[in-house]
Amino acid sequence: MKTLVKLLLTPAIIFCVLSIAAAQTTKQQKQAAKEATIKKMVDSVHYVFKANYALPMRGGQKTLTSDYDFIVKKDTITAYLPYFGRAYTAPNDIYTNEGGIKFKTADFSYDNKPGKKGGWEITIKPKDSNISNWRSVQQMYLSISTNGYATLRVISSNRDPISFDGYIESIKSK
Repeated sequence: MKTLVKLLLTPAIIFCVLSIAAAQTTKQQKQAAKEATIKKMVDSVHYVFKANYALPMRGGQKTLTSDYDFIVKKDTITAYLPYFGRAYTAPNDIYTNEGGIKFKTADFSYDNKPGKKGGWEITIKPKDSNISNWRSVQQMYLSISTNGYATLRVISSNRDPISFDGYIESIKSK
């Protein structure tokens, strides 16, 4: 009787072990493919950062329920991000409803360096010729992990710094 149990149990155990090993291999292959896709996007300078959370200097983390993004292309960068924090200069037009970090420019510097734990550390400096712009962004630091999660820090001339957590993805054609 014990021999019969061993004969039936052994193939079941072998089947389970092989199934687990195959699942691990598939998971590793998917992770490697995702890392290759992220690397290709970063190297080609053609991706979009999607913000999920805002982390202002003052106050707590804010969950973003609307679609906010930062589009990076070789020739342009476009920011459509909210702002929570202190502004040290008021806008020239008090009736404006243009809050947040919203701009599009083709005049910027882009520096990509490898991160300490893998991934990438990217510094973007828009070159705003109009220094009187009350929202002018001085620098943006984008830290991207190999699995696509990212943090964007924004330093402005007349506002408190703010950070955003999110992820990068490919730019969808419209």
